[in-house]
Amino acid sequence: MKKALVLVFAVMFGLVACAEKEQIIKVNQLPAKAQTIVSTYFADLVVSYVKQEKEITGMEYEVRMQDGTKIEFDKNGEVKSVDCGVKEVPADLVPQAVRDYVAQNFAGSFITEWGKDDNRWKAELNSGLELVFDKNYNFIRIDD
Repeated sequence: MKKALVLVFAVMFGLVACAEKEQIIKVNQLPAKAQTIVSTYFADLVVSYVKQEKEITGMEYEVRMQDGTKIEFDKNGEVKSVDCGVKEVPADLVPQAVRDYVAQNFAGSFITEWGKDDNRWKAELNSGLELVFDKNYNFIRIDD
């Protein structure tokens, strides 16, 4: 019986801890750099919500626009990922080397999603192709 009671308390504690990890905040509570990115590159969009999440590495932030665009930021306000659905990710948010590679190898295509995945960067094109780059933005492969 004691084991069952301990298990119940452990589960309840875990649920409470998870519930406190995320909270909805206002745009002006984002790190300054993230606020600048939102106001500079997404000024024409309406913010639906901003979520702050406690992670082992520190705070992370997600900004969701009413049109479905999603931007994720790290604790310093650096962009971790941008998903613009079927629209193009603002060019200045994608490194020049990646933009050049796409322009040279996939003429007429544009990047709809950009972000870091482990130690690699991924760019999804409007054609549905997913390009994988190393940490220095050198092309590695195409994922499906």
